[in-house]
Amino acid sequence: MQPIRVEREFRGKILSLETGKLAKQAHGAVLVQFGETVVLSAAVEGAPRGEDFFPLTVDYRERTYAAGKFPGGFKKREGAPGTKEILTARLADRPIRPLFPEQYINEVQVMSTVLSSDRENDPDILSIIGSSAALWISHMPFQGPIGAMRLGLVDNQLIPLPTYEQLENSGLDLVVAATRDAVCMIEGFAKELPEDDMAAAIMQAHKLIQTIIEMQMELRDRMGKGPKETLPAADHTFFESIKRSHFDAMRTAKQTEGKQNRAAAVDAVKNKIKEENAAPAGTTNWAGPSELQIKTALSKLEEAAVRDLILTGRRPDGRTSTDLRNLYSEVGLIPRVHGSSMFQRGETQALMVATLGGGQDEQKVDGLAEEYAKKFMLDYNFPPYSVGETRPIRSPGRREIGHGMLAERSLKPVVPSPEKFPYTIRLVSEILESNGSSSMATVCAGTLCLMDAGVPIKDPVAGISIGLVKEGDKHVLLTDIIGDEDHYGDMDFKVAGTQRGVTGIQLDLKIAGITEDIVRETLVQARKARIEILKHMLTTLKRPKKEISEFAPRLIRIKINTEKIGAVIGPGGKNIRALQESTGTQVSIEDDGTVTILGANKEGAEECRNRIEAMTEDVKVGRVYKGRVSSTPEFGAFVEIVPGRDGLCHISELSDGFVNRVTDIVKVGDIIEVVVIGIDDHDRIKLSRKALMRKEKAPAAAPAQNGEMD
Repeated sequence: MQPIRVEREFRGKILSLETGKLAKQAHGAVLVQFGETVVLSAAVEGAPRGEDFFPLTVDYRERTYAAGKFPGGFKKREGAPGTKEILTARLADRPIRPLFPEQYINEVQVMSTVLSSDRENDPDILSIIGSSAALWISHMPFQGPIGAMRLGLVDNQLIPLPTYEQLENSGLDLVVAATRDAVCMIEGFAKELPEDDMAAAIMQAHKLIQTIIEMQMELRDRMGKGPKETLPAADHTFFESIKRSHFDAMRTAKQTEGKQNRAAAVDAVKNKIKEENAAPAGTTNWAGPSELQIKTALSKLEEAAVRDLILTGRRPDGRTSTDLRNLYSEVGLIPRVHGSSMFQRGETQALMVATLGGGQDEQKVDGLAEEYAKKFMLDYNFPPYSVGETRPIRSPGRREIGHGMLAERSLKPVVPSPEKFPYTIRLVSEILESNGSSSMATVCAGTLCLMDAGVPIKDPVAGISIGLVKEGDKHVLLTDIIGDEDHYGDMDFKVAGTQRGVTGIQLDLKIAGITEDIVRETLVQARKARIEILKHMLTTLKRPKKEISEFAPRLIRIKINTEKIGAVIGPGGKNIRALQESTGTQVSIEDDGTVTILGANKEGAEECRNRIEAMTEDVKVGRVYKGRVSSTPEFGAFVEIVPGRDGLCHISELSDGFVNRVTDIVKVGDIIEVVVIGIDDHDRIKLSRKALMRKEKAPAAAPAQNGEMD
């Protein structure tokens, strides 16, 4: 088979899809290229696992050879996926998963591998497109295709598929995935972008996506493949029977107050249904429903009850569609740490802790693009006790990494620049209770924690999640969704921002997509809730504290003449090591002369700064220095007044009395105070100790008598 290739132009570059040459044993494989960045996506179908869920796995891997680099670390090969790889896999998974039929439970794996990186174009968008294309050209019942588009905002212009460099100066980083008719995934971060502008950008991305969908349709047509086969409808006979007899009981149980009590009431209904439909003891040829059929039907019954309540205007916890749960927050509740906060919304509780550090605490990020350092980090932990469960404690999963990055990037636009606040900042969110939208609770707790730590943020940020239940032409939007509404609803639309605009947005769907009207309606409803939450947060702490914690290290940044860097460092690092040891600080010097001093306490940091300033300032006549005697020839004493710079205190200037021998007055190693009395044409420094001694002995001027003038 000859390779089949389709291509279109974006931003003056060719985006191409090709199949038929590589990975031909996969059930669908597509090579996606934009510029000189190339991603291979392959999809394979396996047999059902015998479970009641769809076992889809979407993976993304970056090979360092793609950028002409070696893997870091001792083992020179790629290992477990990094944060970027996990986040990109989630980007591709979320819009694809809802586009398979309900009755399809075969195992499906989609794998995207970066083969080439031009270090200009991010391969993540290509992996989403490739994943859809590989599934679309396969025999699997994928109800796509979808397209994906990233938009940047530079000089008030929306830029499709922006480069890394353009994104650095962009007020928006927006990724949208969509079918031909509807938006099915959004992930974006902005510098307080107004809701109307965000909605317009989303719809512009949807418009551009149409071309990418056309490319996939053309690729399948040129392969000679006809329309996708439809699967037989799922058998809901058993579900309909238990719905007729137990729907009202489940509906009542779902209105029980409190998450744990509600779960117990629901379990009671489920257990009754299981008992009624279990095989009698000793039965060998049971013709009734299997355990899997019962489990599936019970899940559908619970879903039907929740959705019916919402569509009739009654949420499981009794709120209206726009009500927030009860809010509570406080700061400074953990001793010794550099900042702490707790934010609670209903039964979702986030504890946040801040740590401040210096340059050595920055996170180095090395991938296919150029290495960079992060000075602001947020990590999210979701222990099993937060939902009353037990499970093994392992390394953070995809969900924890995704939620942490969503909160981090939502807060980043208000974090001050290193020039204004040079500390490295790490926030850690511990979810202590969870019943819906813990990532947005993390955003709220993060704002309060930053302010408690004395970080001068530009504006407070709050976050809220809006849900959706849609049946036919009727839909209901739900502010501040709980776990059941997230699990059985159709949408989890998270929006974070300040009073001025959106900083973070993420859309997850369980249906094929949503329209522009629902997008705009959601953004308006989310803003109203966000403003209400911000007002509550400001009653807890109005503004950032003026001083950082007494337990936080003190960081001072100064600028020195680049020609003086060598004097501060000294031969083999001698001077800077001595300086750090004597003041209890850590000192880093950049090539442009920026010196960062990190001290365990304020006094040590200030002493270090004063000494560096003394070392790097030009020696001036009349200035007093405290220096170390470095040698004592017969004619005087050489005194090191700044590291690497000696001056001569002549024997006649050592004392205000007669001096027979230099060593009668000073010895090597003595610390003495001297004043500069001259610098000759050869830049030699003349010092005097005698001048200071005479000044100390000079009598104070007599006070003027009444009626007398000085």
